[in-house]
Amino acid sequence: MKSSIEIAQRASLKPITEIAAKLEIDSDSLYPYGKYKAKIDHRLVKKNKYKPNGKLILVTAVNPTPAGEGKTTISVGLADALSKLNKKAMLVIREPSLGPVFGVKGGAAGGGYAQVLPMEDINLHFTGDLHAIAAANNLLAAMIDNSIFHGNPLGLHPNRITWKRCMDMNDRQLRFMVNGLGGNPNGIPRQDNFDITAASEVMAIFCLTENLADLKDRLAKIVVGFTYEGKPVTCGEVGAAGAMAVLLKDAFNPNLVQTIEHTPALIHGGPFANIAHGCNSLIATQMALKLADYTVTEAGFGADLGAEKFLDIKCRKGGIKPDAVVIVATVRALKHHGGCPKEQLGVPNTDYLAKGSANLLRHIENIRDGFGLPVCVAINAFPTDSKQEHEFLFDSCEKIGVPCALSEVFTKGGEGALDLAQKVVELADSPSKLTLAYESNQSLKEKMVAVCTKVYRANTVTFEISAAKQLAEIEAMGYGELPICIAKTQYSFSDEATLLAAPEHFHIHVREIRLSAGAGFVVFVCGAIMTMPGLGKIPSAVNIDLDENGVTTGLF
Repeated sequence: MKSSIEIAQRASLKPITEIAAKLEIDSDSLYPYGKYKAKIDHRLVKKNKYKPNGKLILVTAVNPTPAGEGKTTISVGLADALSKLNKKAMLVIREPSLGPVFGVKGGAAGGGYAQVLPMEDINLHFTGDLHAIAAANNLLAAMIDNSIFHGNPLGLHPNRITWKRCMDMNDRQLRFMVNGLGGNPNGIPRQDNFDITAASEVMAIFCLTENLADLKDRLAKIVVGFTYEGKPVTCGEVGAAGAMAVLLKDAFNPNLVQTIEHTPALIHGGPFANIAHGCNSLIATQMALKLADYTVTEAGFGADLGAEKFLDIKCRKGGIKPDAVVIVATVRALKHHGGCPKEQLGVPNTDYLAKGSANLLRHIENIRDGFGLPVCVAINAFPTDSKQEHEFLFDSCEKIGVPCALSEVFTKGGEGALDLAQKVVELADSPSKLTLAYESNQSLKEKMVAVCTKVYRANTVTFEISAAKQLAEIEAMGYGELPICIAKTQYSFSDEATLLAAPEHFHIHVREIRLSAGAGFVVFVCGAIMTMPGLGKIPSAVNIDLDENGVTTGLF
């Protein structure tokens, strides 16, 4: 079989105007970026406000492993399969970050015959949205330091500036640093650090905003630091909100592209789920719900992170809810959770599979019994899977009354997910009521305990002394009713990456709490999680190249 990049490069694309015509998007609302990409005016949602929403399908997964799960690939294939069932379907997913593209996994727009195109553009600079977000973020940082340099009229304490610069690349050298060196003309020395763009508050604001007025208002609410007296200082007081909004104006319009099978796809916004809230932009989801009868979207990493935040943050903010949830699992990933050595993952073994399936079953319990939503399992097929292993998973799901479908979208495209699509259509018609993990009027600590005990199944939550102080300070400032966003490892229900499957009798340790007043949530940083990733020993960038004809190789 051809590689994913070869499949993408040889695929035939339709002009983006034809894809837009499928959705009945008028020419005044479509801004082409070349022949195969376009932005859609965000105001189209308001134009269609009286049109009923279509069905929303959320794709999530078991806790990720080095063996891979293929959540985006399944999302793409499911959207294509729904189109094959003559449903008006759309895909809505996040924009890839250059950090992971050049760091650990190469491309992030699906794989095999279930990809979004043009794949190279999407994985690299695309329409420049992430660059605009980084520029807006760093403009604010520059204006903060400029204000301090020119007499500090806001009285900012140089050692209590909480706003960080960002860049869209993995660079561990920027985690801890001292800047402003070189004497008076070059700023004021202080300890500082960078975040990756996907973890920035501007990214979160971008993805939870419904219109430009809301965007500007949220930017103005960002708390950038504190005065010597402990009073919070906002972006609005620095005077940066308007200029930041200008930088983000064009980026705020969702990006329209297509799958290999020409299903329309919106790709917009890209927060990580392990250090941010892990969902594409709210405006893109709202737009798709007005344009299609079935919208397939995904949430980052496992259901304990991405799906929880999709439901407790995005659905709470946007007034939406999934009509059905698909949990993606692979035999290989579940065997990894069962303790199978990496070199034996391709060897049939139902004992390892049985142990690791506890991870899948816990995610099912959380979504179905905890959040109250209909669930279907998608087994992403690998060539090394055995028939007995597939049957074991089908039997496990049947015992608890959950539909299960084998997906072969990597090799067959939408044709390989027709059974999954049919089951999803049936599920989406069943009545359900979303039950959130916590109420808005609970304290921040109570919200944290609720997620950790109900979703992660931790025994207790402990706080470092500094984190407890930050928590008290944030609640004293009046932000106690905000939702919470937990930053922790994606590899486990716990905050320790090595605790696989469905761990019990563990504790979640909070080491830092960050206020994201503009985004409208409070971040609880747990365990050893970092908001600036590093590159591996042999990063993906080593294998990415350009030949003499300008053809990209090694991207995926």
